[in-house]
Amino acid sequence: MMRRSSPLKKLLGRMLCLLAVLWGAAFPALAAGGGPPMTIIRDTEIETTLKEWADPVIRAAGLDPANVHIILVRDPAVNAFVAGGPNIFVYTGLLEKSLSADEVVGVLAHELGHIAGGHLIRGRAAMERASYESMLGTILGIGAAVLTGQGQAGAAISAGSQSMALRNFLSHSRVQESSADQAALSFMQRAQINPTGLLDFLGRLESEELLPTEAQSEYIRTHPLTRNRVDALRQGVQSSAWKDKSDPDSRRQAHARMKAKLIGFISPEQVAWTYDDRDRSIVARYARTIADWQMNHVDAALRGADDLLSAEPDNPYFLEVKAQMLTEFGRVRQAVPLYRRALELLPDADLIRVDLARVMIETSGDDPKILAQAIAHLERAARGEDRSPLIQRLLATAWGKQGNEPVARLYLAEEALLQRRISDARKLAEQALADLPENSRERIRARDILNAVERAEAAK
Repeated sequence: MMRRSSPLKKLLGRMLCLLAVLWGAAFPALAAGGGPPMTIIRDTEIETTLKEWADPVIRAAGLDPANVHIILVRDPAVNAFVAGGPNIFVYTGLLEKSLSADEVVGVLAHELGHIAGGHLIRGRAAMERASYESMLGTILGIGAAVLTGQGQAGAAISAGSQSMALRNFLSHSRVQESSADQAALSFMQRAQINPTGLLDFLGRLESEELLPTEAQSEYIRTHPLTRNRVDALRQGVQSSAWKDKSDPDSRRQAHARMKAKLIGFISPEQVAWTYDDRDRSIVARYARTIADWQMNHVDAALRGADDLLSAEPDNPYFLEVKAQMLTEFGRVRQAVPLYRRALELLPDADLIRVDLARVMIETSGDDPKILAQAIAHLERAARGEDRSPLIQRLLATAWGKQGNEPVARLYLAEEALLQRRISDARKLAEQALADLPENSRERIRARDILNAVERAEAAK
């Protein structure tokens, strides 16, 4: 039964809602701004694009696309790596510097070769039931421990040593690299994909082998390149039945929009240098609109979003971008119908569903029907986004606004577990357990959290 909320409980709910909004600001798109290096970013359009490109290769590798995750890391370096299971971490620098979709697919195929070959499974147990942000921190911590021989080094790792830590932890042997190359060629052959992109990508990096280590790209440091490896790849490409297959226009356009979006978010001041002001293509207008948003040119950004939507009114990503702008510009209620329309067009887009729930909670006025709808959206999104601390925080906020503190604490415990705040997870789960009804779904989940806490403490 729903409990009536006292004034104090309502105030607590509103405070939780504000925290959720602030916490979620980095979640819905690219977490723009001058944030620290090596941060995880989320974007529906880019993630969907990469997944569509990768899925045929994943299936060709004999893997389930639902179990392989592609995670974006905001960093200007050129790199990609596999860690903690079937998780491919891709740097934004690699995407920005790629010249075609085929190059990106080739790199993803190579990393799938590492997954299929069982390479780099170190640290997997330490990353169980953690958010991708916490997973990246764990990778850096393990890297620092490998580098220094100190198990506690991860807590004190500095930004300047991140690159060295990753290099030590993630470096592959030359045998593993060659094995992943050949696996990639095999996967792309089965998927009927032109493998030239991988060769083109590595060909541009080949000259770096002669440079001092500090001048090499991160990819070369962690994926040692040799003349024999390049020659073997070249022979494999030449023998491919798909080597002359051209990239369809849709993929070229998706690749161009992905790069425009990245530069607009990450380097907005460079947009004017990259796209001629006479360029009226959708790609150029997209980059300029996002750059105006990030530089807080409110009117120009909204005009740009409207211009994009006039060209493609049913583009869910343009709708999402305008909704995000309106939310950041303090016009939250205006964002709700845009998120709803975007979700109608992309019903499986969990990130858009979370954004819709977030603005519904913020504008609900404690209306129990709206809060119930937001909770339903979040619970559905959580099935696909099971490593998202934000979803747990928003669920806690919604239940808190309804006056149900035990369930709110349960979701805060789940959030703490995902963030590897183990002592907080234990405390919150125990508090929730004391007040949750016997044999309820929530009480069972609280016990599951405590069991996970015990496993994490034992692993330490």
